[in-house]
Amino acid sequence: MIGRQDKPEPVLMDEEMVKEASVEQLSHDQARRIAKAEGIHFTEILKLRLEYRSILRIDHLWEFTSLAKLELNNNLIGKIEGLDRLVNLTWLNLSFNSIEKIEGLGSLRKLELLNLTNNQISVIENMDALEKLTHFCFANNRLGELDNVLYLRKFRNLFTINLCGNPVSKDADYRFFIAAYFPNLTCLDYRLLDQKTKTEASIKYHYLLEEMRHKELQAQQAEEAEQSRKAEVKLHMDAFVEHLNGSYLLKSMFKDDPKAETLHCVPGVASLLQTFEQQMVELCVQLFEVGLAEHKRRETEVSAFFSGQTAAVTDCQQKASQILAKFEQQHKERIVELQQLSDPDQLRVKLNHCNDEIKQLCNSLMALEVQLASQLEDIIKRFDINISDIVDSFSETAQGIFAQCRDLEDNYHERMQEIALATLESVSKDGPEEDMTDDVKMLFTDRNTVMDAVAVGHDNHLLVINDRESQLITGVDAWKVALIKGIQDKELKRNRMCVSDIHRYVDHLREQLDELL
Repeated sequence: MIGRQDKPEPVLMDEEMVKEASVEQLSHDQARRIAKAEGIHFTEILKLRLEYRSILRIDHLWEFTSLAKLELNNNLIGKIEGLDRLVNLTWLNLSFNSIEKIEGLGSLRKLELLNLTNNQISVIENMDALEKLTHFCFANNRLGELDNVLYLRKFRNLFTINLCGNPVSKDADYRFFIAAYFPNLTCLDYRLLDQKTKTEASIKYHYLLEEMRHKELQAQQAEEAEQSRKAEVKLHMDAFVEHLNGSYLLKSMFKDDPKAETLHCVPGVASLLQTFEQQMVELCVQLFEVGLAEHKRRETEVSAFFSGQTAAVTDCQQKASQILAKFEQQHKERIVELQQLSDPDQLRVKLNHCNDEIKQLCNSLMALEVQLASQLEDIIKRFDINISDIVDSFSETAQGIFAQCRDLEDNYHERMQEIALATLESVSKDGPEEDMTDDVKMLFTDRNTVMDAVAVGHDNHLLVINDRESQLITGVDAWKVALIKGIQDKELKRNRMCVSDIHRYVDHLREQLDELL
């Protein structure tokens, strides 16, 4: 009688498991060093093997931001999750699990190989972000619709597909279908696609291919147009002049004006409104063009700043590297000399000398860092002054144009008052004119109602102009403040890390000497 093999007990991924797996990837010397330091930097791990561990759920991988290759095959995983931080992953093996749906891959834009063989997935989906995909292994799943494979056509770099063991692979036209719709494919189901098969397939599916290519071209053109539109909208928003290249502001002014539509039907208002709109649009377009020019000016200034900052940091790093190279060569020679000494007194004298050299190295590196920090502080201050001048200049120009908008509104309001009063007088003497709409006739039966409507409209219009002005001024000023603060915070972090690295390196050198005692 054959005994029943017990199913493995599910295991949850924890920090200890990923730490153990990380150490296994390292060489013996690296593992000893880490064990001695009692710590491991997950951010430095490039490969991780976690197969055959009965893992139930993907977890505790958020620190592996440099990970390029992840093996999670032969586990009990039921859902693709916990991979959002693995942005540098190029290889992902999830074969031989219990996954039912493709999901959770949105952050893996560098992924080249995806292995989902031997799972329980019935639909190929949710892979749009995998633009660099070259290998797709999907054997022994539950894919039943051959047309669903066409989802993979969007991956232009894909040259290997494995779908054997899926229901679709039993279709009589399966191989010709794949060969026709994937002309760049070189390997299907572990076998090379020869040119003869590709030629026969292209003939057999010629008309369907032409129709699909036409639809894909239309979709691509629509996508490019949408991307262009989004880029344009982003540019306008970054310049703080969105919706100012037309009549949007004017329409916003009348949008919440309850009596605007009725007043616009009053004889004489149409021509006044047309002139007002033309003048307002001219001012808005002027501001829009100024905004785009100022945005380019700001971008140029920002680019020049970062170039200068990078040059200063690079120069300092080169000087530090020269100092370190010279020191390390001499230090190696001194270590060899120390290892050969047997006299404790001589050893102590030499060790003191070595410690003095290490102290001198520390002082030299710290002096360089202090000099760089001071230089960068001056660069940031100058940049702050320059960008503030640019922002202030733009704000002043914008305020001037908005002031002209208010003047136009004031003139429009005065003319509206004159037309309203003249119309009221005409109605009171001769009665409503025949070409007046019923709404206008009803409105002009009461003088106070008419004049209140004109006044309320004027207040609303000014409020819209003021709000848009405030939005622009506040927005560009907040951008400047956030930019400067971000630069200062980043520089502070860089400085602290550099100082910490120097002290850590010096401590390491001193520990080396201590081991010789």
